Amino acid sequence: MTRTAGAPKAAGTTGRARPRKPPAEAKVTSAGEPQPDALRRYREKRDFTRTPEPAGDGPHGTPAHGKTGTRTGKQEDDAAKAALGQADGPAPTAAAPLRFVIQKHWARRLHYDLRLEIGGTMKSWAVPKGPSLDPTIKRMAVQVEDHPIAYNDFEGTIPGGQYGAGKVIIWDRGHWKAEGDPAEAYRAGKLKFELAGRKLQGRWTLVRMGGGDGEKNGWLLIKEKDGAATARRRTMKAAAMPETLSPQLATRVSAPPATGDWIYELKYDGYRILTRMSGGRARFHTRRGHDWTNLLPALARAFESRPLPDGWYDGEIVVLDSRGRPDFQALQNAFEREGGQPPSTATGKRGGRGAAAREPVVYFLFDLPWLEDQDLRRLPLAERRARLAGILEGVSHPGLRLSAAFETSARDMLKSACELGLEGVIGKRRASPYVSGRGGQWIKLKCGERQEFVIGGYTDPKGGRTGLGALLLGYYDDEGDLRYAGNVGSGFSEASLTALHRRLRRMHQEQPSFVDPPRAAGPHWVRPILAAEVSFSQWTDSGRVRHAVFQGLRTDKPTSLMKKEHSRSITNAGRAVDKRSGARKGDVATYYERIAPLILPHLKDRPVSLLRAPEGLSGELFFQKHMAVKGLTGLMQLDPGLDPGHDPLVVVRNAGGLAEAAQLNVIEFHTWNAVRSRIQRPDRISFDLDPGRGVEWPAMQEAAILLRNFLTELGLPSFVKTSGGKGLHVIVPIMRRYDWETARGFSRAVVQHMAEVLPRRFSAKSGPRNRIGKIFIDYLRNGFGATTVAAWSLRARPGMGVSVPIGWDEVETLASSDQWTISNIDERLETGNRPWDAYAASASALGPAMKRLGYPERPSRRAPSRKRAS
Repeated sequence: MTRTAGAPKAAGTTGRARPRKPPAEAKVTSAGEPQPDALRRYREKRDFTRTPEPAGDGPHGTPAHGKTGTRTGKQEDDAAKAALGQADGPAPTAAAPLRFVIQKHWARRLHYDLRLEIGGTMKSWAVPKGPSLDPTIKRMAVQVEDHPIAYNDFEGTIPGGQYGAGKVIIWDRGHWKAEGDPAEAYRAGKLKFELAGRKLQGRWTLVRMGGGDGEKNGWLLIKEKDGAATARRRTMKAAAMPETLSPQLATRVSAPPATGDWIYELKYDGYRILTRMSGGRARFHTRRGHDWTNLLPALARAFESRPLPDGWYDGEIVVLDSRGRPDFQALQNAFEREGGQPPSTATGKRGGRGAAAREPVVYFLFDLPWLEDQDLRRLPLAERRARLAGILEGVSHPGLRLSAAFETSARDMLKSACELGLEGVIGKRRASPYVSGRGGQWIKLKCGERQEFVIGGYTDPKGGRTGLGALLLGYYDDEGDLRYAGNVGSGFSEASLTALHRRLRRMHQEQPSFVDPPRAAGPHWVRPILAAEVSFSQWTDSGRVRHAVFQGLRTDKPTSLMKKEHSRSITNAGRAVDKRSGARKGDVATYYERIAPLILPHLKDRPVSLLRAPEGLSGELFFQKHMAVKGLTGLMQLDPGLDPGHDPLVVVRNAGGLAEAAQLNVIEFHTWNAVRSRIQRPDRISFDLDPGRGVEWPAMQEAAILLRNFLTELGLPSFVKTSGGKGLHVIVPIMRRYDWETARGFSRAVVQHMAEVLPRRFSAKSGPRNRIGKIFIDYLRNGFGATTVAAWSLRARPGMGVSVPIGWDEVETLASSDQWTISNIDERLETGNRPWDAYAASASALGPAMKRLGYPERPSRRAPSRKRAS
């Protein structure tokens, strides 16, 4: 590439005004005193007028800048490390006694920070999964900036908007002793030491990945074999019982599975409750995390008087009728406040006029995700149930019961449940782990139709009836609109009619919330904040419920969750897709159903290419850029004129399109860098960092940060996501002012620059031979018709990784590109798309960046006239 006078000379340098670089980590003097800039990186990341973290002592110091120009060998390494805010390994000296601390940190995701005192500061490593006492397990430990010694005493909450926002507690602390000189061991990249802490003891090793070249920030933390080691794999994660826990949920299916090892339980008509037993005290939580402890004093006494061992217990509370069947209306009546109000979902603390349950409540327990210091969630269901049964065997209390499990025909079980007037049955794979959220490992089969609806209004009573006539029901569609679903006028008692009418009158509003309100005479509209559970015979062709019967209010669930339930009808749902994860076709369909709200914004209006696996990952895969989708409603064909000479391009319209794609055995969704309405004007540039043979993960982390730093100096905000495979994707949102040729040419110039300045790290040429030991930054995805795997898409690789949006502050602590998979994605769902919140507002013009890079800006040729998408 020919450089102009304004062309950059080195990675992270544009030849113009030099933006401030992250400073280099200071060396340590032979006396063990830190140089003045030892904590500069620490301080620059924090605003001490807002964060309670200690600032530390000593002057800030300044980084040293070397010469610019193309570098090779050690000069190239030094340039890269300066841009990354690193430096050559410090040379700390021994100090006695040396302190250590391990802090548990709830940042974007939970991790543990190991800090060792070396040379006047706390050398720090983020350990995503925490240390393991099993010598066979090697934990990733990512070195981060030095912290002041005062940080050893820090506990508190780092406020939102600050670096590392979240709660921090001290998990362990004590002293450590190195084998030999700690400074030389640190510089060599292999620290062998002994811990004497409150929890951790014995010999450990920290070894830098890739050897002791002083450059890598990826280390491994390993427990040595000694008396403190254990083969039980008892990790820090297992030793610290979580404060909250989200329940595993069942997915509704239309028919029981034909194969597989399943057990079946009755579907109880009650409230899902998770119990945290700790220190002899029980606390009860709803499925949404609301505290109902004060509502269940009798159950609390049952747990605490036995007492049951510490742990998390999962089950359902019910009130039984005279025939021993769950009665949801009776359960709700048991919790009613004075004035006829059931407990609120906003809080479980019932003060003032509130009252605890008046009727005998029975708690049917069916799972044990956690027991004392052991995380049981990865154990098979059968083993968890066996432990639960052993605990309850010696408990004699009418309010605590083990839910019965039956190894019988699902059809026979469902038939019996329906004949007894029960709601249905729950099926669970015997070997299934406990995974928060909805998945294919637990299924539900219902007797008839029954679901929750939003109450959008009511009608006046007729004849001698009091209170109200009927409730106007609705549900939220995929676009977030409240759709009218019919009325329910039966199933009420005279008391419930009066109490409900009194409550609804306080929720009055002038206009309907329905997008398609009914034409009933004189309805009363209410705010859509209350939900009702209703049974009915069927849905009509016009989308209305028939023969509806009111079962009760659902105050344990927010109305935003009330959607039209569909029995999932996926053919060959039991077909194996991935041997490593055990995922089946039905699991893929369930995954896309659950993450629809997260993936749809990334798919909206963008043509997609689909990777299909009709015979599973071990069979032949089909990558389709064009396809005929006649007869489908969620997958929509575009005008053939957008890409002449091929079958039509396709877009995914809604969650139904994801389900249709899953039915077609789609595993991956790949999107264009343009939307269908302006298909000749890309609105983003993608850089795919693809490692060659011999490239280790820490080098990928460094490469992404180097690329981001350079893009920042060009004036281009960027966002990062895991690929779900081996690499990372860096995405730059741009204004729609340039054609495909310009966008592709500019991205190629960026990659060529990176490869010229850091030739030992990067390659601008594709092909395995050109990137042995290097990272190919793929810019070819920026041409017309090229695609990049969408955020939240599964990957058709063993284990089925997921491409997940992350924040730049998470890159250093990321364990791998496939850290999240179809098996553990639940732990990331709460974070969702938040790391990319600023994406839409960050679109930049390419002109200034082109000038800084020295790339000749060319006005876009007028795009050829093509028909707009239908």
